Amino acid sequence: MNDPKTPRPQDSKPPRYAILVAGGSGTRMGASQPKQFLNLLGEPVLLHTLRRFSEHALGIQQCVLVLPQDQFTTWHQLCAQHQVQIPHTIVAGGATRWASVRNGLAHLAGQPAGVVAVHDGVRPLTPRSVIEATFQAAHNHGAAVAAVVPKDSVRGLNQQGSYALNRARLRLVQTPQCFDLELLQRAYQLPELTTFTDDASVVEDLHPIYLVEGDYRNLKITTPEDLLVAEAILRAEQPTE
Repeated sequence: MNDPKTPRPQDSKPPRYAILVAGGSGTRMGASQPKQFLNLLGEPVLLHTLRRFSEHALGIQQCVLVLPQDQFTTWHQLCAQHQVQIPHTIVAGGATRWASVRNGLAHLAGQPAGVVAVHDGVRPLTPRSVIEATFQAAHNHGAAVAAVVPKDSVRGLNQQGSYALNRARLRLVQTPQCFDLELLQRAYQLPELTTFTDDASVVEDLHPIYLVEGDYRNLKITTPEDLLVAEAILRAEQPTE
């Protein structure tokens, strides 16, 4: 979608890692359990997400799942209930999303250089093509983020009221957000700022962010309506007998 730097030459695929961050409480869902554990067509939302990143064709060597410490037991129980055999490592999250990603990165400290994806644990519908394209773009450019053009008209706010914005010049940011592993580790050595809204905002002072075409199906489950839409999309993806 844009090209802030001359791309690196494409060569053999570097090692790939993924950090899935799932620290939600389910408050906006009005649910009795965290949204990452809600039932989505018979399985927890987080399991759907983990499965997307475990697809063999993506070649992800290590998947780190970041959860609040007090949710470990629930996740282990769900894995036993659903007979989950997908290899992954669980790491305790921090007080903020920034701290949680930093904890996930710390677990990868001993890994060889490569590309790491950071992904919302409650985005269970990400197409493999988007994940692959974002990994490849990060390999070529250092930092890449999936994003889509807003569908609706957008307005900004000012003291006089509001003003129209050109949505063609705006993007709605999604995950995965993929980075050269050493670059992201360097960015997370800097102090946390209140202006950090995602990993791209942590990195952008060090390196330009390349945008990759996202997908409108790649929704983040935040409200009850999102769960209904996710169910409909998953049903549509299932092969017909």
